[in-house]
Amino acid sequence: QVQLQESGPGLVKPSQTLSLTCTVSGGSITTNGYYWSWIRQPPGKGLEWIGYIRDDAYTYYSPSLKSRTSISRDTSKNQFTLQLSSVTPEDTAVYYCARMDGNWNHDYWGQGTQVTVSS
Repeated sequence: QVQLQESGPGLVKPSQTLSLTCTVSGGSITTNGYYWSWIRQPPGKGLEWIGYIRDDAYTYYSPSLKSRTSISRDTSKNQFTLQLSSVTPEDTAVYYCARMDGNWNHDYWGQGTQVTVSS
């Protein structure tokens, strides 16, 4: 059973960089054929996909967030990390990490972590 757990600050100031880590257990982030996504849900809105890092470390980002997004990984810890720069209050959301297959199906999710952007 694959399990994912998000961690990071719950409060970030405007213009700063949001940084979250997803720790994966029960499976390796280097397993062929899987992608490791970040997704968010702003209050009162739907899910928004942010980007992924693939098993070979290739990354792909949503065009609307690409200029501010970076996803990296630490294979020794089986973790992957989201960095979102120059945040504004509009980046306030519950942030999720999830595993995705090649058909864009997200089959395992973390529980989500609330991030609020406020001074």
